[in-house]
Amino acid sequence: MADRYLTIARAGEHEIEIKRSRFICALAPVDSVEAAREVIAGRRKADPDARHHCHAFVLGPDGRTARSSDDGEPAGTAGMPMLEVLKRRELTDTVAVVTRYFGGVLLGAGGLIRAYSQAVAEAADVLGVREYQRLNLVAVTMDYGPAGRFESDLRASKYLLSGIRYEEVARFEVGVKAGELDGFRAWLADLTGGAATAEEIGEDWLG
Repeated sequence: MADRYLTIARAGEHEIEIKRSRFICALAPVDSVEAAREVIAGRRKADPDARHHCHAFVLGPDGRTARSSDDGEPAGTAGMPMLEVLKRRELTDTVAVVTRYFGGVLLGAGGLIRAYSQAVAEAADVLGVREYQRLNLVAVTMDYGPAGRFESDLRASKYLLSGIRYEEVARFEVGVKAGELDGFRAWLADLTGGAATAEEIGEDWLG
């Protein structure tokens, strides 16, 4: 199983124009087929007059689920090239929808492939990517007194702060790579003078 994956950093759109045809690429992070189809349906609703709403999406840390559609463009000229861009960029949990307004000039199969690929690639460049890692979750508990200083030091460290709860005591959930648990415990003991406890509580994808 993969221990890291990349997804699009945020939802957004980017438009290019080729020979008067407009290609509007919407990218969004998604975590299920249903969520991807909601994004696709949303683009159809937003631009009902467009001739095509081609799409591709990849799901799962291993990218095992992948779908694409040419939505009326010649077979193999839209959805698959879009999917190949996502795969080449190693993007998963990501949906791409390219809405095309025809400009009156035929682009040919090669031109369409380049246009749809370019639309997705440029949109990915504009929106950026986010990395997720599969990390061990460690619950760190301490009194309120040192909690503020610890939070500041934790945010500046290589360890990943996943969550904080202030109840009777301060509780931090921290993401730590499997091979670094002993080092984390030593760092924690040194930083807090042994005033904090650490308990492994499972693992999660964090980014």
